[in-house]
Amino acid sequence: MNTNTSINFTETKARLSTLWIFVMLNMIFADIFSFMHPGALEQIMSGYAEQIQITSEFLLIAAVMTEIPIAMVLLSRVLAHKPNRIANLIAAVFTIVFVIGGGSMTTTYIFFATLEIAAALFIVWFAWRWRSPETNAVSVTLKTRELGGQS
Repeated sequence: MNTNTSINFTETKARLSTLWIFVMLNMIFADIFSFMHPGALEQIMSGYAEQIQITSEFLLIAAVMTEIPIAMVLLSRVLAHKPNRIANLIAAVFTIVFVIGGGSMTTTYIFFATLEIAAALFIVWFAWRWRSPETNAVSVTLKTRELGGQS
């Protein structure tokens, strides 16, 4: 196996994992800052947040959606190429929908959401362009042969 391909494979996994950490930290701080808006905690404690009733089902859905970036930090590092690529594409799309659909219109949230969406779009871009290490090794070998080198 080509060393460059192995490095690229590992670098892509690390890059995806790091982007998920970035998304997750921005989600956390978006929530923390949203609690600082006057009346936000009182509204949540009443059982409603911006006309949404906070039920155990609502909290479970929010927990599952929040768990996606947390799980992707690990999964981006340990999954094989194909399931890794598919998981990153699906998780990034779900995360973008969650960020857009679950947010408020405060400037603080819009700032954090913009960063989260940008990072998720980078995840989609990297995962979409990520080629199998075996495909890359064959491509490098063929190019080397075309240039008259040894494989």
